Order: sequence, then structure tokens, then C-alpha cells
Amino acid sequence: MANALENKIAVITGGTSGIGLATAKRFAAEGAMVFVTGRREAELASAVTAAGPNVMGVQADSTKLEDLDRLFAEVGAKAGRIDILFANAGGGSYQPLGSITEEQFDDIFGRNVKGVLFAVQKALPLLVEGSSVILTGSTTSLVPAPAFSVYGASKAAVRSFARTWVLDLKGRGIRINVLSPGPTTTPGLIGLAGEDAAAQQNLLMEMASHVPLGRVADPSEIASAALFLASGESSFVTGIELFADGGSAQV
Repeated sequence: MANALENKIAVITGGTSGIGLATAKRFAAEGAMVFVTGRREAELASAVTAAGPNVMGVQADSTKLEDLDRLFAEVGAKAGRIDILFANAGGGSYQPLGSITEEQFDDIFGRNVKGVLFAVQKALPLLVEGSSVILTGSTTSLVPAPAFSVYGASKAAVRSFARTWVLDLKGRGIRINVLSPGPTTTPGLIGLAGEDAAAQQNLLMEMASHVPLGRVADPSEIASAALFLASGESSFVTGIELFADGGSAQV
């Protein structure tokens, strides 16, 4: 049986850990040549080693347009096209209304909104007909979490991007979908509790208590959903928000 992404070229921003790294491993295992980005050189090198053959790293910060230019110039030179773009780089932090700072706002919207916008826009010349663009959303765009308003708003913007870009690109055959995970055991999520192991475990238990399936996700489970959106199995799927959330934003 042929691999789902045989001979495909994939780009994953924010591919050094968590969902991005798990997806890079899965895409490569399914036959794709995968380019992953990361801001820190040591972490990027480690991720490329962990992901195995057919995965290449490009040090880039998606909030810096010159880094994105360099990324896509390298992809163009080495691969000549893009079949799959997973705009996954992002992040966030807690801060309740009354304590939100300009620095925090700029950081979150820079990574989750600006970075996504310009990653997709700058990839357009390389995206081929029938290609798949996946944007990382979040259940927080629908289900509010205390002190997480800036992050939730940034992910609501991502959802709006997908709806509008489907219309902007009408006629090119490019599919654009949002993948919105529920709580997932990524370094970014665990790090919200700080460095104390007990606090981290308590955070995961608290989040699991709100999930109908009774647990948080493993990054590999989100990667499976990304594979569906990337592959020909979703050839007539565009403009949707696919929730891989254990039911947490559904009931």
C-alpha cells in the first residue's frame, strides 16, 4: 500500500517540538520530504535528528519576514514546490484582563497571527494546484479560558483567515483548513505551569477533567489529524475547522 504523502513536499513551521515535531515524523514516515523551522539552532538540529531521514531544518522565526523569505528561497531551491504547508508556529501565555501588557499582546499576535499570515502569503508562489494549507487553531477560540483572552482572540483570527483565504484563492485548487487541538501534552502547554513537576501534573489533570474522553491528547494524535488534512483523503475538504479535542469544545 502506497504511503499517503509519497513524493510530496511539506513545510512545517514550528516543527521542533510537540505537535509540529510529531507531524514532521508522521509526514516523513508517509513518504514526504519535510522542511521544518525553529527559532533556536540547537533545538532545530535535535528535532531534525529525531524526525529521521527526509526531514530538513531551516532556522527561522515566522514573525520575521526576512526569515520567511530565506525559508521559502531554500525550499524553492531544494524542492521547487510545496504540496503541504502546515503553519503551526505559535504560542501564548496567561494574563488576565487588567494585567495584559503590550509586550505580551505583540508576542502572541506576532506568532499566531502575523507569522501565520506571512508564512502563507510568502509560500503562495510555491504552492501547487491541489496543495493543502493547514493552520493551527485552538479550542480556546470557542471555549474561553480564564486569563487567556489574547491567545483565544489570536486563534479566532486564524479561523477567520481560513474562511477568507479560501475565497481569495478560488480557482487555484489550494485547500485551506484549520486544525484545532484540545489540550495536548506539548512543552508549550506543560510550560504554562512553570517548571514545578507537581504543578505541571496538576495542570494536565485539571485540563483532562474538562475533556469528555477523560484525558489530554498525545501530539501523535494531532499529527494523525494533520495527515488527513494534508493527504488526498481530504481532497474535497476546505474551509473547515477540524477539532481534534476529545470533544472538549463540542459538548
